[in-house]
Amino acid sequence: MKRPITLLTVLLCLQIPLVHAQFSDSLLIQVSTTGTFATKDYQPLWITSQRFGAITDRKADLSTQVGFSNMHVLGNNKQFYIKYGAYLNNNDHFGKVFFQQGYIKAGYKNLELRAGRYNEIIGEVDKDLSSGSLGISGNALPIPQIGLAITNYTNVPYTNGWVQFKAMISHGWMGNHDQFIRNSWLHQKNLYIRVGKKKLKVGAGVAHFAVWGGGREGVAKIDKSFSAFWNVLLAKEANDGTVAGNYLPNRVGDHRGIVEGTIDWDNDVTGLHAYMQMPFETGQGIDIRNIDRLWGLAYTNKREGAWLQKVVGEFLYTKQMNDFYVSHVRESYYNNGIYLTGWEYQDRIIGTPLFIDRKKASEYFPGHIEPFNWSAPVDSFKGKGRNIVNNRVVGGHLGLMYTIGRALYAKTRLTFTQNYGDIQAGVFAPSRYEFYGLQEFSYQLPDLPLLIHVGLALDWGELTDNAGALLGVTWQFRGM
Repeated sequence: MKRPITLLTVLLCLQIPLVHAQFSDSLLIQVSTTGTFATKDYQPLWITSQRFGAITDRKADLSTQVGFSNMHVLGNNKQFYIKYGAYLNNNDHFGKVFFQQGYIKAGYKNLELRAGRYNEIIGEVDKDLSSGSLGISGNALPIPQIGLAITNYTNVPYTNGWVQFKAMISHGWMGNHDQFIRNSWLHQKNLYIRVGKKKLKVGAGVAHFAVWGGGREGVAKIDKSFSAFWNVLLAKEANDGTVAGNYLPNRVGDHRGIVEGTIDWDNDVTGLHAYMQMPFETGQGIDIRNIDRLWGLAYTNKREGAWLQKVVGEFLYTKQMNDFYVSHVRESYYNNGIYLTGWEYQDRIIGTPLFIDRKKASEYFPGHIEPFNWSAPVDSFKGKGRNIVNNRVVGGHLGLMYTIGRALYAKTRLTFTQNYGDIQAGVFAPSRYEFYGLQEFSYQLPDLPLLIHVGLALDWGELTDNAGALLGVTWQFRGM
């Protein structure tokens, strides 16, 4: 599989003059290669996490990406635009070739119609340094979808600019790769409201995610009708054919979401962004008794030439997990009794990477936990528990972004967690602590379109002791 990537790279370089002549608005062409190495047979957490599925979790690997993106601004008032891009990846010892992104977006002002597979984080967390949104964190490969979004905060009419909102709705395809229920669909939507016109702005919002439809031999027929979609859209209680007895009524599909709150304060030299996320599953968590939260505060230094650019601190607490309900009806974050894969796509958790699935736990506890074989007969899954085995976590996270001199850019991530497992703790009883750290450096070569990227990572504690490194080179061409 190595030859197609090499050939494509050469062809792409040879086509630069032609591409530049035809698509000159904001063309970006990238070719990058990243080598990863670890002392264990798998990588430390922050080497692979929040990279949109681009880096494999192997002891040593080479991940190559070739792609482009572009945007055209249209019309006399330049308020219409078209964006498109495609990024082809090769990794897993040259054995895996896939499109990490491939999309087209068309918009007018802040209203955007989009289709394809594209990088996106959903949640009001800091996009540069957060430990990960409890909604969509950028940890997994993007899910192909079509949708409509108001991408930036937009003034609500007749409020004189004091009230703004943004929102999105989309329909996605989960596929049949590494999924228990095959060919299921993804429904997601969110709405955020913000009040404030000057330095201080206060906001709130909710994001809703549901996996529904699909099917599998040995599982009851799942309702995929338009009425089922309507029930998913409104999160109504109904029977999709998969539940019975004491579990009725239920909701169609596998639902979850986050309730969010934000406070922003900005002036010419400083930006402060405080945020809170409260998780819920099937509505149980939308309760005043729910104390599970992700709290975060991001400080941005706007002073020109300052060495310190951003600092983010977070505190995560999900240990309660709806314990105000009786145990046999409690919901388990990111898990579901029918959609056994849970909130995961192609073996990567979609939300916070601080939760642990069976695949990762099997690396930490070989012989005690085994990953699910999603192609195994349905009966073989009975009595084996859930896929997300550690979702009760208490931890803190610190992230820094800064420069050393004028040419060396750096990021630091330091995370500590106490891990309590699922409702049934299993190997996480007693609880186990873990430290995750990553130090990254990036250097842009003068007078050359080459970026050198180096990272050193360390996981240490009662889950694993593992050290790793990454070394990457990115070549970029930007159109005029």
